[in-house]
Amino acid sequence: MNAYDTPANSAGAAPASATEGEADPKTVAEVLGSVHTTNFPDLLRQLGGSLLVSTYQAGKLVILRPDGASINTHFRNFMRPMGMAADNQRLALGTAIEIAEFRNMPAVAKRLQDPPRHDAVYMARRVHISGAIDIHEMAWDKHGDLWFVNTLFSCLCTLDSKSSFVPRWRPRCVSHYAPEDRCHLNGLAMRDGRPRYLTALGESNEPQGWRVNKRDGGVLFDMAGDKVITRGLSMPHSPRWYDNRLWVLESGRGKLVTIDPKTGQKTDFASVPGFARGLDFLGPIAFIGLSQLRESNAFTDIEITDDNKDRQSGVWAVHIGTGKTVALLKFTGGVQEIFAVQALSGVLFPEIVHEGELLASTYALPDEALREVGFTQAPPPTSGYAAPS
Repeated sequence: MNAYDTPANSAGAAPASATEGEADPKTVAEVLGSVHTTNFPDLLRQLGGSLLVSTYQAGKLVILRPDGASINTHFRNFMRPMGMAADNQRLALGTAIEIAEFRNMPAVAKRLQDPPRHDAVYMARRVHISGAIDIHEMAWDKHGDLWFVNTLFSCLCTLDSKSSFVPRWRPRCVSHYAPEDRCHLNGLAMRDGRPRYLTALGESNEPQGWRVNKRDGGVLFDMAGDKVITRGLSMPHSPRWYDNRLWVLESGRGKLVTIDPKTGQKTDFASVPGFARGLDFLGPIAFIGLSQLRESNAFTDIEITDDNKDRQSGVWAVHIGTGKTVALLKFTGGVQEIFAVQALSGVLFPEIVHEGELLASTYALPDEALREVGFTQAPPPTSGYAAPS
């Protein structure tokens, strides 16, 4: 049976394979314990990709990659990881006070394991200090510039070499730049290689004024027309333009919805059992991040917490033709909240390196320089040279 057609509730469940890393085994088990439907590994293989999941609550970037009959949940520690942008050549990750950038160096894979099985190795290349601005979603435009949502200052930004951030757009409701989280601007969707649609939890111009009406004060903006497309949304997140449709997660209701960008009409497409935040696509599958929401969380007095006491944390796979859940991975330990879900198309078993000896002894050189590398004696077996992809 095609994995797309296997309903999650009849696929059975399998534990994720042992989580890799150097943390205390008890801590790892608590943080990243998970189970998944048996079809999840084959689904990723069939789609030809893997998933990155950021959880600021647990301080982890989790890589979900198929490994035989299991999902290998591989983790890397970061300080409050949230928004990210990634493809098969590069990765950008927003954290507590910085944006970390990585480049894929596939030639490094042979140094990781014998026999090698990694098909991508994202090596840290640079870090931009942004300050604590509560970075939310981010994406590259068609020119390779990185755009990111600066939630604390209620604006959409890019980078330069001198500034903490370069404001490029803010909603009309926000009169000035200030670190006051006035509208909780959070989501960013690209269309035709340009930033286009953004979500916010309110239209306030007061410090944290969006909190007054969390339940249905959310809005969807069209940056191109500098207008509001839809109001009355329940904590919208993760707008995406995909398959010629505008998708939004209405997190407060646990819904994946489509919105007509011309009329603003909203249509419920699928339901998930949790606070939906983090969305990406591979082929006909939408991968949706779910959070439990802790009792102390500021987002609890909303519909999803009223109607669904048994909220889940994990990644749900929904078919965009039928709206049905076809697979899922559920965290059973300390991962209670997910922020972003990013699909890596064409990459099945990636690694991310941001510290340690491998980073110290691997050198990225331009192709023309690599042709002139030579040694008077054999190089140390612990070093390597490669050109970034």
